[in-house]
Amino acid sequence: MTTDPTRLPDRARVVIIGGGVIGASVAYHLTELGWTDVLLLEQGTLSCGTTWHAAGLVGLLRASESGTRLVQYSTDLYQRLEAETGLSAGYKQCGGVIVARTEDRMTQLRRTAATADAFGLRAELMTPDEARERYPVMATDDLAGAIWLPDDGKANPADLTMALAKGARTRGATVVERTRVVDVLTRDGAVTGVRVSVDRAGADDRAGADDRAGADDRARRDHVVDIEAEVVVNCAGQWAKAVGEMVGVTVPLHSAEHFYVVTDQIAGVHPDLPILRDPDGWTYFKEEVGGLVVGGFEPEAKPWVSPDKIPYPFEFRLLDEDWEHFSVLMDSALERIPALHETGIRKFYNGPESFTPDNQFIVGEAPSVRGFFVGAGFNSVGIASAGGAGKALAEWIVEGEATMDLVAQDLRRFAGFNGNNRWLRDRVGEILGLHYAVPWPNRELETARPFRRSPLFAHLKRQNACFGSRMGWERANYFAPYGESPAIDYAWGKQNWLPWSAAEQRATRAAVAVFDQTSFSKYLVVGRDAEASLQWICSNDVAVPVGHTVYTALLNARGTYESDLTVTRLAAEEFLLVSSSATTERDQDWIRRNVPAGHDTRVVDMTSQLAVLGVMGPRSRDLLGRLTDADLSDEAFPFGSSREIRVGYATVRATRITYVGELGWELYVPAEFAVGVYEDLFEAGADLGVVPAGYYTIESLRLEKGYRAFGRELTPERNPVEAGLSFTCKLRTDIDFLGRTAVEKAKAEGAHRRTVSFVVDDPEPMLWGGELVLRDGRPVGLVTSAAWGETTGACVGLAQVADPDAATTSADWLRAGGFSVNVGGQVYGVTAGLKAPYDPENARIR
Repeated sequence: MTTDPTRLPDRARVVIIGGGVIGASVAYHLTELGWTDVLLLEQGTLSCGTTWHAAGLVGLLRASESGTRLVQYSTDLYQRLEAETGLSAGYKQCGGVIVARTEDRMTQLRRTAATADAFGLRAELMTPDEARERYPVMATDDLAGAIWLPDDGKANPADLTMALAKGARTRGATVVERTRVVDVLTRDGAVTGVRVSVDRAGADDRAGADDRAGADDRARRDHVVDIEAEVVVNCAGQWAKAVGEMVGVTVPLHSAEHFYVVTDQIAGVHPDLPILRDPDGWTYFKEEVGGLVVGGFEPEAKPWVSPDKIPYPFEFRLLDEDWEHFSVLMDSALERIPALHETGIRKFYNGPESFTPDNQFIVGEAPSVRGFFVGAGFNSVGIASAGGAGKALAEWIVEGEATMDLVAQDLRRFAGFNGNNRWLRDRVGEILGLHYAVPWPNRELETARPFRRSPLFAHLKRQNACFGSRMGWERANYFAPYGESPAIDYAWGKQNWLPWSAAEQRATRAAVAVFDQTSFSKYLVVGRDAEASLQWICSNDVAVPVGHTVYTALLNARGTYESDLTVTRLAAEEFLLVSSSATTERDQDWIRRNVPAGHDTRVVDMTSQLAVLGVMGPRSRDLLGRLTDADLSDEAFPFGSSREIRVGYATVRATRITYVGELGWELYVPAEFAVGVYEDLFEAGADLGVVPAGYYTIESLRLEKGYRAFGRELTPERNPVEAGLSFTCKLRTDIDFLGRTAVEKAKAEGAHRRTVSFVVDDPEPMLWGGELVLRDGRPVGLVTSAAWGETTGACVGLAQVADPDAATTSADWLRAGGFSVNVGGQVYGVTAGLKAPYDPENARIR
């Protein structure tokens, strides 16, 4: 199967580090795309790290359309691999049953069924009795219901890895075992190759030798060589963090101990039995040789060793049994499968699995090292994801950018501070359990916090803020009245904080509110060619006078979104860019990569240097006027203008802009002056009704205004025409910009999908985003964002819909239909349109 490790090539176009299922999939897909000069290196033998002991569950339905498509592709690939390679992936489409013990879980399953409709997948809600017909050996007397997912399946991890590797080798790739990468070589910010240690011993000999010999003996036995490469792909599994550190790239993951047992044979268990998931009991069940694999995701996991302490070698090895820790899963399993009381256990598996801080896997090119890619941290869904993720990463390597929406999985969502091993260890204990926790739409992670704090954190805490987290920043979601707990009481309906957020919304619409928006990403783009570079990178015209602010998209060559942000011209060769909290690393990398060759343009991260205070509402001018001598009138300080003013003792940059649809200014305050300005605002505005307000209020108000958000309405799979934002593209000029050709084509052809605003006709239901949209009872799209709108008196949101009978979605089609949304199984009418529900003429912000 593998090449002799003593006969390594001197160079390869691509070197892949790690012979697990992800590395094998990347090799397979690179060769399928025509890149055949691929060298896959494995320090042990294929699948020997963590792949081999994976449970092999493949569930198709994911939270996002792009994630679902990845797994759909995986299942298609696994079913055809044997015909192509002669090796079976061990894939069987057996279907899946998910049971609900509680009404909250049943609501989740109803939402799952609606999402399946939107994605064109099969799903069937079932009664407990119907569920037992699908899975006769389980007890159902405590169940509220279940769902049947006929397209779910299971694969054999080791067989799958071998089949993918053989497919890659057949097309020209070289696969070498017993070859450990000890360094990644770079020059001038780009990879140039790898340094490897070739193991001259066999697997059994190696393990024994390591027990007997020291480092000097191993060094004498192993042979170290360098291999040139244009691209290095880090698919090293739980070793990926250590490999990343070889080139100063943060790959934030940490291993946790993951448990399952294999039972003796059980009457009624057969090869066609579906996968059973009992998330309220944290357990899953899969047939294996007439018995059951019984595993799960306990709510409090057991972290394994730090990423820099993983032993070597570690091949086909398990950790010590821990029946005490496993008991929470086993006790639950006994409730669900009564026959287990009389069934023996054949094998206890405790194998390490690596998890990321946000429970999403990691793919993409490192922002700091060209040609260094990562595919790792698959959070126990590596088998389901491997086919699609390997294809997506291979396409990224070949095309030079992602070819689909991978924002949630992009390596660049993390920064260097996410690589702290102590922080990762404290976080991983929570992450594993999220697999089977109720997926509350506004769930906040609780561990390893507080992390990043704005200068105003202590003040917000004293004002009784409930903190959420974004890019590590502690941000106020809302403010509870004094004497009330600010904690969230999670529910699918209206939660405890809604009256408090509603009061903040009313204050912003009628008086004035102050928002701490310090978590905004903030960059300076400077240099002799700064304007020319930004004119190419930005869709809108940023060649504006000093003191003007422009809202723009950053598009890729396909004409779809990589970001949206504001650009303020500070001087002839200096611009301030302000963007989403989550895109700090991603934006900077995108800008630097797309600065035209030869341009004198630099990007400077100012995120931590500047606090941001949003002063918003019809009385914002009155409030600021008490603290500054600057003329804030419409004539002197129009919308979209920006200048330095003095506020109290501080000098700040004030920009007349809004994301809530009211008169207001964003104040960019040097961090050391932030506390003083914040205190001054509340002292000066007491009689004006000033209140602190949080991000839940921003969300509600921006949706009433129909303002889009990156990552939801604006993604790498949506263009400005579909988003209704063509006006942000300088198409009426002859100035070229990245993505212009694609946008012009999209405009000429018409929008395939449309982004619409809507208000629910009934004030009772609570929407969160992700709900199915129907037109005349037929599925036509999904809600991308939703929240309670205090001004509209009902939930308000944005949705993306498409005419299923036409190539484009016309305004006439939108006007002619009756729209509704499926909210946890109940259907409610909505009033939808292309205009904002609140102040569509923008009179309030002027």
